[in-house]
Amino acid sequence: MPEFKIQHITKYTYPSAVRDSANQIILFPIRDEYQDVIRQEMNITGDPVIDTYTDYYGNEVGSFTYSEPHTSLIISSRLVVNTHHKPLPGNDIFPSQQWDDLKRLRYMVPYIDFLKQEYFEGFSELMELVQAEKSKDDTPYQVALRFCRYVYDNFKYIKGVTTVETTLDEIWKLKAGVCQDFAHILTLMLRLVHIPARYVSGYICTNRSTAMRGEGATHAWAEAYIPDYGWLGIDPTNNCIANDTHIRLAVGRNFSDCSPVKGVYKGASEHLLEVAVSVGEDDTLHHPETTEAPEFKPVNEAARNSYHRYMEMIQQQQQQQQQ
Repeated sequence: MPEFKIQHITKYTYPSAVRDSANQIILFPIRDEYQDVIRQEMNITGDPVIDTYTDYYGNEVGSFTYSEPHTSLIISSRLVVNTHHKPLPGNDIFPSQQWDDLKRLRYMVPYIDFLKQEYFEGFSELMELVQAEKSKDDTPYQVALRFCRYVYDNFKYIKGVTTVETTLDEIWKLKAGVCQDFAHILTLMLRLVHIPARYVSGYICTNRSTAMRGEGATHAWAEAYIPDYGWLGIDPTNNCIANDTHIRLAVGRNFSDCSPVKGVYKGASEHLLEVAVSVGEDDTLHHPETTEAPEFKPVNEAARNSYHRYMEMIQQQQQQQQQ
């Protein structure tokens, strides 16, 4: 039963004073038989009252407003979470029966939302690909693992070439991105073969001897619905089952449903968003106001420029190959 201590700090900095900052936070881990939240401490600039509610997908959502003029806003969450290993799906039901079971879910709540297809320019190309990857004798579980492997093998993990606003068309052309992009592609592939799939946000927690992509930041992966089992977490960024090393914050159709922090304010539109995530023992976690806080990673529009530079490099390589 692993125990993880996590600190997640979000920091907004403004060039001049802003006010009436209204925010939504989804920073409260899911609580179920496989994940226990031992304690959570939330510190926010101005110490506003946080109102919480449960959204349509079962996520705990907080909202607050900080009305006083301010040039920075810090949201700090400190967690202690225990996880429990979830058994993997069995192999004692005929594949045909499992696919028939999935057919009956197509018009049932809540699976409808997790089967909707998002059209993009590469839709037909991706449809051909998933049909080629899927064998008629495969179970939904085997298909999910094969699709996970495909994304891992065929998409490059490159930080900075995409943003949360990057479209599926751009991700498909790039064949590159980070965890949220990998998760979006995998959920789409699963839905194309009528396996309900949802987007998951959270953290990946490993020991120091086991490095994995997505550490030191919020992480994202997918969950596939497997008949007679339930939701199975699959991490295409690391080509693994998301189990007791993955802390779940929220689930939804896509990133928009699970965004950890978003909001609006009155003031100049320019701002700097920085995020820091650390996992460790109690003595490695710090107060957000100290200079010893975890390393902040800027999240800004420079990533959009990185996308264009990467696309130009790909085009130049293609032109050189044609010469």
